[in-house]
Amino acid sequence: MAAGEPGDLGGYYFRFLPQKTFQSLSTPETTSRLRQWSMLGRIKAQAFGFDQTFQAYRKDDFVMAFFKDPNVIPNLKLLSDSSGQWITLGTEVKKIEAINIPCTQLSMSFFNRLYDEDIVRDNGHIVKCLDSFCDPFLISDELRKVLLVEDSEKYEVFSQPDREEFLFCLFKHLCLGGALCQFEDVLSPYLETTKLIYKDLVSVRKNPQTKKIQITSSVFKVTAYDSVGMCYPSTKSHEQTFSYFVVDPIMRHVHVLYHCYGVGEMP
Repeated sequence: MAAGEPGDLGGYYFRFLPQKTFQSLSTPETTSRLRQWSMLGRIKAQAFGFDQTFQAYRKDDFVMAFFKDPNVIPNLKLLSDSSGQWITLGTEVKKIEAINIPCTQLSMSFFNRLYDEDIVRDNGHIVKCLDSFCDPFLISDELRKVLLVEDSEKYEVFSQPDREEFLFCLFKHLCLGGALCQFEDVLSPYLETTKLIYKDLVSVRKNPQTKKIQITSSVFKVTAYDSVGMCYPSTKSHEQTFSYFVVDPIMRHVHVLYHCYGVGEMP
């Protein structure tokens, strides 16, 4: 039986965990940054618990069961394309796509190369460049060039596997922001906010044998389709519209990080 057919939902049952708050998104400092980046009011994290052992190779069954679960349907939030209000899905998911996102990075030193390659000056200032467009994004500094322009000389600073890392994905999303994003002149707000959200979403534990800290979470980038087409995270596809499921197999929690590209809350 193909994944996602009725009757083959793998026995996963979910419950909404409204008491789990994500401090990283609600501190005054983060809130003001998200406002500046035009993401405030359009980004949200939610937590759900589940009752079975999570098996990464059965991720498609897991995600399909999630969207079908009666405790998820009335609680999972997304932004309406038409009204711009937070709504619930209100349509039956027929198909899902869950892309594995590697999550191995334990340190922000991952981004030190931005200093080594003259993308960011030693004082933390991002090096400016002549304005150009990489549709729909304006590129006015070397950081955005590294993130977006594949034929720029600095693009190679991050390898393809580096770019697939959840830590890099988060950082890139925050740097690119929403529709009226005001870019930072210095790197630190991006790094600090990336670190806070990453630590909030991703679970780690100390390996009893090696005593090394290791990440226990599995991360998936999730898209869902109903009989008409894409319905989640939005009906419109955009590089800055995303939903990541961060699954903690030990605690049996799934953290959903959602953002829909558009104009965020104004000051």
